[in-house]
Amino acid sequence: MLQANDIKALKGKSPIVMITAYDACFARMAEAAQVDMILVGDSVANVVLGFSTTRDVGMEEMLMFVSATRRGAPDTHIVADMPWRSDVEPEIALKNAQRFVLAGANSVKIEGACIKVVRHLRQAGIEVVGHLGLLPQTATSFRQHGQSADEAEKLLQDAIELEQAGVCALVLEHIPERLGAHISQGLQHVPTIGIGAGNLVDGQVLVLHDALGLHPFKLPPFAHKFVDLYAQGVMGLEAYAESVRKKKENYF
Repeated sequence: MLQANDIKALKGKSPIVMITAYDACFARMAEAAQVDMILVGDSVANVVLGFSTTRDVGMEEMLMFVSATRRGAPDTHIVADMPWRSDVEPEIALKNAQRFVLAGANSVKIEGACIKVVRHLRQAGIEVVGHLGLLPQTATSFRQHGQSADEAEKLLQDAIELEQAGVCALVLEHIPERLGAHISQGLQHVPTIGIGAGNLVDGQVLVLHDALGLHPFKLPPFAHKFVDLYAQGVMGLEAYAESVRKKKENYF
């Protein structure tokens, strides 16, 4: 299992593979595929629970999904997404992060340049993954971030401050490839993990349900479907339904 120092040691060397997972079944698959890190993302609100925003999932649900994921992947580094307003103040963030660690997380992920919160968690020994660029919890627009010179400079400075605060990795979401490369080069010790940040970062993360084609919805421009399990699953269930209705097989 990768520890925080192991993750940092991969910067500029071997690309880091991160995937989301939310339960024991898919976590088991991710570990069998030897992914480096599993993110129990608040995207579970959208892809599993059917909500429209990630703000619709809270600590109690996230704790359940983190513990289930740990049971399925006992030997993989698990990152727990801090849900909406669970990290609004340093002390609140610490209490919630400690609950995640007890549930099986190795680190927690915090959206935005929450420097005081990150420092507080690091002082308590909690490993933190940062997240800059598009921030789904607070976004009013899902446009690409960092297109203007001012935005790009702000993101670079935020990344540097997060590195100084002690994050072990930094997720960069939906930013120009050149900016992803610039931020990666500007950080000395912290690897960058992109999702829509180009191919010049230190690793990549995707939502498992996008990567495996587990839904029929249109993917964001930075996602890729590597297999269509939704279509295969529908075919399998249609075959099952036909078997039951026509009593074709002696399964029952």
